[in-house]
Parts: sequence; structure tokens; C-alpha cells
Amino acid sequence: MPAPRLRPTLRLRLTLLNGVLLVGAGAILVVLAWLLVRDALRPTDELQPGTTVVLANGSTVDAGQWQQQLVSAALQELLVKGLGALLAISVVGVAGAYVVAGRALRPLHQVTSTARRLGEATLDQRIGYSGADDEVAELAETFDAMLDRIAEAFESQKRFVANASHELRTPLAVMRTEIDVTLTDDEADVDEFRRMATVVRDASERANGLVDALLVLARSEAQSGRRLGRKVETDLADGARNALASMRREVDRIGLTVDTALRRALVVGDPGLLDRLAGNLVENAVRYNHLHGRLWIRTGSDGIESWLVVGNTGFEVDQADVPGLFEPFRRGGRERTGARGSGLGLSIVRAVCDAHGGSVRVVAQPGGGLEVTVTLPAAGTTPVVAASASVPVATPTPAPPAVDPTAD
Repeated sequence: MPAPRLRPTLRLRLTLLNGVLLVGAGAILVVLAWLLVRDALRPTDELQPGTTVVLANGSTVDAGQWQQQLVSAALQELLVKGLGALLAISVVGVAGAYVVAGRALRPLHQVTSTARRLGEATLDQRIGYSGADDEVAELAETFDAMLDRIAEAFESQKRFVANASHELRTPLAVMRTEIDVTLTDDEADVDEFRRMATVVRDASERANGLVDALLVLARSEAQSGRRLGRKVETDLADGARNALASMRREVDRIGLTVDTALRRALVVGDPGLLDRLAGNLVENAVRYNHLHGRLWIRTGSDGIESWLVVGNTGFEVDQADVPGLFEPFRRGGRERTGARGSGLGLSIVRAVCDAHGGSVRVVAQPGGGLEVTVTLPAAGTTPVVAASASVPVATPTPAPPAVDPTAD
């Protein structure tokens, strides 16, 4: 086992710095005292030459000689005792500095040891510093807050992976079951195999749609907080028209009344992501509507911001449950029902808004349904990169004039 090497730790550096300052200051004081004593002990300088001094033992000496002996003895004693005191003070000061620095840096060692212990099973550990309210306490508190965010993100990631695996497992299980049942049926005819093929095709389409949604979500989140890979001037109104056209058959099937007010709404961003944003909003508005319900879409811009508003009638949603709609694999406030859609629609919308420096706001409508407002920086303005996609509170902020969903 190799011997531990002496590292220039922060504690050692602080101790050495304190020692150097202490020794330097003490040395300066000793030198100043030596100079003062040397210059002050000159009582015979004002006497006449040849003046003598009678000492206590009765001897007579020249005043100048006596002064020289006195100054020499005083300087020697001052130097010896001063250096001794300086040495003692330096030793005590350095030892004290080492102890004080160790106590002051103890939370840093706690941070280090906690970081070393961190793992999947120990993300609940915290420093819990309870000392003085100083910079070290601020560091410990910041580290604990960072651990809270990491633990929350880790739990969210685990839930996401579990939900994604569940969602992918469901269509695969359906396909395998259908294939096994049909193959083990000795009396299965062509119609039975056609029915099996139809079920397998539908299940594979569902799995493919989920994979596509996951890829879009990952792509959107990867571009959040940094510059977009593509920046093209895009009109949100065109995306809304294309999304509505792709859902026209479903709109006609359930007899929805569609109100549109599509004015020019230019933004700069990734056209593919922006089209997916509009498509998800329109698909959700149609999918979670009811027979003979209403769907309203409007776009516009004031030169600073451009917006896309998609609203629909449908079952009632409590405003307090709205933030949960942005969680992956939540469908209409219900988690992983295995019903319509992948449950990633609003998660993708929020990620795309975040990547483009915009925001998304959802307001529950009286009598049922939702109205989703997406606001992005208009083309020609400087977008705020990585602005958080806001989740609404019960009282919404002012938005562009809305179409009354209860009007005929």
C-alpha cells in the first residue's frame, strides 16, 4: 500500500499563510523594538566629553563607555527574549490556525464524504449543517438543495423509464398474445389470420407512435437551454392549418364544430418541432373532445410575441390537476390508462416551448375542456434562451382575446 503523500490541502495552505503572516508581523515588531531601544538609550550624548559615572558598586567608568555597555546589553536581551517570544507565539498561532481552519472546513469534509457516499440507494443523505450562518453554511445549504434536485430528477427519470417500458410492453404483449393464440388454433382460417394481422398492425403502429414521441421529446429536451440545431422562420398559423387538415376525418367523424382565427404568427425555430407542437395540441383537442363538441384555434402576433391557442370542450378538469398534465404518460389527468395516445403530447409541447424560449399555459374551461396557449418570441426579436415553460396557476395571466367556447 503506497504511503499517503503530503497534499497542499486548503487547511494546510491556510495554516501556512497564517503562520507566515504571524511570523512576519512578529519579526517586524522585534526589529522596530530593537531600533527604538538602540536610538533611545543615548543619555550621555548631551554630556561633556570625559564625564564619568559612579556605579552602585563604587567603581567609576567613562559615561560614553557605560552607555555603550548599557545599550549593548539591552539590545542583546531584547533580541534574545524577542526571538523567543516570537517563536512561542508562532508555534501557538500556527497550531491554533490549524485547529481553527480544521473546524471551519469541517463542513467541506462533510460535503466530500457525502458526495462519495452518494448512489442510487443513498440520495436521501444530506449534510444538515447547523453551524454559523457564514459562507460554509451557504455552501452546505446549496449542496443539499442540489441533492434535492438530483433526487427529484432521478425519481422522475425512473418513473419515466418505468412508464415507457410499460407502454412499449403493452403493444408487444398484445402482438405476442394474438400470434400465439392464432398459431395454436388448429382450426384458424384465413379470416382469423387476417384478424390477427390487423391487431398486430394496430399494436405495432401504437408502439411506433410511442417511439416517435419519445424521440421527439428527447430531441426537444436535448435542445433546451442551448441554441437550436435549426432556425427557420416559421408561421404558427401554417402549422395549425396542417394539423387541422390531418385530423379532418376524425373531426368529421365525431361532429366537432371548428372555429378558427388564424392570423400570421411568425417565429424562428425548428420547423419540425414547431409542427409537432401544433399537431400535438390539435390531436389532443380532438382526441379528448366529445361528440358534437367544439374546437377553436387561433394564432396571432403583436411583433414581440407570437401565440397559438387551441381549446376544446370535453370532460371537466380541475385547475389544480392541470400541472400534472405536463407529466409524461398522463392522459387527461389519468396516469397510464393504456387508452388513447401515448400520454406525451403536453410533455412534448412544453419541451418544444422550452427549447424555443417560450411558455405554455393551460386553463381548465368551465363545463369541461381545456384551452392551451403557447407563446413564443416573434420573428425579429431576440428570444430568451431556455426560458422555463410555465405551468399555470388557478388565475391565468392576461392572454390574447379568447373565443368563447360556449358561443354558437
